[in-house]
Amino acid sequence: MKKALILLSGGLDSTTCLALAIEQGFKVTAVSFRYGQKHIRELEYAKKNAENYNVEKHIFINLELDKIGGSSLTSSFNEPNETSIPNTYVPGRNTLFLSYAASIAETLNIADIFIGVNAIDYSGYPDCRPEFIKAMEKTINLGTKKGVLKEISFVIHTPLINLTKSEIIQKGLERRVDYSQTTSCYFPIDNLACGICDSCKLRKAGFEKLNKKDPIAYKNLL
Repeated sequence: MKKALILLSGGLDSTTCLALAIEQGFKVTAVSFRYGQKHIRELEYAKKNAENYNVEKHIFINLELDKIGGSSLTSSFNEPNETSIPNTYVPGRNTLFLSYAASIAETLNIADIFIGVNAIDYSGYPDCRPEFIKAMEKTINLGTKKGVLKEISFVIHTPLINLTKSEIIQKGLERRVDYSQTTSCYFPIDNLACGICDSCKLRKAGFEKLNKKDPIAYKNLL
């Protein structure tokens, strides 16, 4: 059976990505990151979904990005959003995630790496764009022993990158993804999604466009 490595956060996108990889017949290893994120509860869902989808192995990596700061997701950083890139951007996050994923993939002889980045309904993060993914794929093949020796040709799969949030949700519903076992909120309140952060708004709008009820609970319904 072909093997894949999935970057699994416990969010809506990465869980959909996992379901798509399983459907394609991949035997999956998942990797999740504790990087000092305030929404650490997402990892509970990552663990549940890895179990629900019977992934072969689930690896947790610790990164102390909260010690670097520069993001409202990891610190008290409150720089105003004066550009198209919001303060929830975490410096270097996907670069580091994919670098760790490449290390694991090379060690386990896995050529296919899946990541649920999206360049349509997203917050403007530069490390979610197709050109970034293409550059990282090239870097991984140039910077790994098995890539240079042509033992493995690494491919980064981004099945959601050109989909709207509603299209992503539709794909998941068609594959019976249980979205009640996911979280998207950046700043949960009393274990409830806040309902007002960018990620909550995108998620809610996606379900509303499909005339579907989002199965998670929100603290605010604005």
